[in-house]
Amino acid sequence: MSAAQYGILIVEDDFRIADIHKAFIEQDEGFYIAGVARNGSEAKALMAEQAAAIHLVLLDAYLPDVEGLELLWAIRRDYTHVDIVMVTAAREVETISEALRGGVFDYLIKPIEAARMEQMLARFRREREVLSGRNEMNQDELDHVFKRLQPGEAPRPTPSALPKGIDRLTLRRVGEAMAAEATPLTAMQVARIMGASRSTARRYLEFLVAEQRVSAELGYGDVGRPERRYQLLEAAHSWLKSL
Repeated sequence: MSAAQYGILIVEDDFRIADIHKAFIEQDEGFYIAGVARNGSEAKALMAEQAAAIHLVLLDAYLPDVEGLELLWAIRRDYTHVDIVMVTAAREVETISEALRGGVFDYLIKPIEAARMEQMLARFRREREVLSGRNEMNQDELDHVFKRLQPGEAPRPTPSALPKGIDRLTLRRVGEAMAAEATPLTAMQVARIMGASRSTARRYLEFLVAEQRVSAELGYGDVGRPERRYQLLEAAHSWLKSL
């Protein structure tokens, strides 16, 4: 069965920035661009036409014909199935506070790094998949999703808390592959160690990044191309043993 695909609407008046966001998103096989709007009017029209295909809106706070926060409330009122991420240069606490009250999934301050966008997308996919097909959840599962546990307190890794596409045995193999190496590894290196495909290793690594078990940073390979490198966090070693 193929992985779920989530449509994203980009609401951004600067086409150059919109193109950068598109490039980030198109690197992730779980997402596709459902549309790009340059202003509030275009965003409302696209939402009306393609509501069923849009799962996430990347929304700028500064638009030529409407305040981004005003559009946020309109989308929240009319399209309750859609999540919203503010992607903006607005740093004012008042703007951030209202966005949080509006239930934004995340708030990204420009300029956005690819790693930060990737982290947000991984968390979005994980939470959607955890909630998919559920009728009820217990407190442990909710704490796992909302990360209500105190810093340093590890959630119990119950099978029901793992999203679709994340297998406990494979997760353990990824963790063991990383634990055996002292230096950060690329997804390809992890794939070779555990004998899996690069896409599988990358999916599990990004899940572990979203779970704050693994750190990720950009490095440069022999030909000068940037590579995302992963390292198991020290606090994750005991968690790995509990899997």
